Amino acid sequence: MLLPLAVSCLTHPQSTNEGSRRDIPVLQSTCLITADVRRLVEFYEPLLNRKANWSGEDYAEFPTRAGVLAIFSAAAQEKYIPGSAEPAANRSVILEFKVADVDAEYRRLQPLVKTWVKPPTTQPWGTRSIYLRDPDGNLVDFYTPAPVPK
Repeated sequence: MLLPLAVSCLTHPQSTNEGSRRDIPVLQSTCLITADVRRLVEFYEPLLNRKANWSGEDYAEFPTRAGVLAIFSAAAQEKYIPGSAEPAANRSVILEFKVADVDAEYRRLQPLVKTWVKPPTTQPWGTRSIYLRDPDGNLVDFYTPAPVPK
C-alpha cells in the first residue's frame, strides 16, 4: 500500500500562533522535467499504483495526500522558461515515498524497475528503504519506519 509523498512539515521554532504560520511556504508539487513524458508516466503509474491525471500531452500529475508529483515536457519547459531545466540530469534530489511494507514493494517492483540502487536495508536513521532510479535517472526511495528491536 502506498502512503503519501514524504514531505517534512517545518515550523519555525518561534512560530506559536496560527497567524505566523501563514508566512511559511507550503510545498505543493515536485515537477520532473523530461524529454519523454509518456515514458515516465508509464513508469510511475505502476510504481505509485495509480493513473496519472493528464493535461494535454506535455503534463501529467500524480496527486498524493502530501502534494503532487508532476511530470512536464522538456520542450514545453524550454518554450515557457528557456534555459531553466535539463531533463534526466538530476543527481541531487531524492523522491521519497512512505509505504506500508518496503520488502513487499521490493518484490512487487522487480519486473518494473531496471536500475536498483540499494535493496531493502535498514538505515541508521531508523527507516527501512529501497532505492531505485526511474527511467530518467531520478533517485526514488520507498521507505517505512524500521521496526523497533525488542
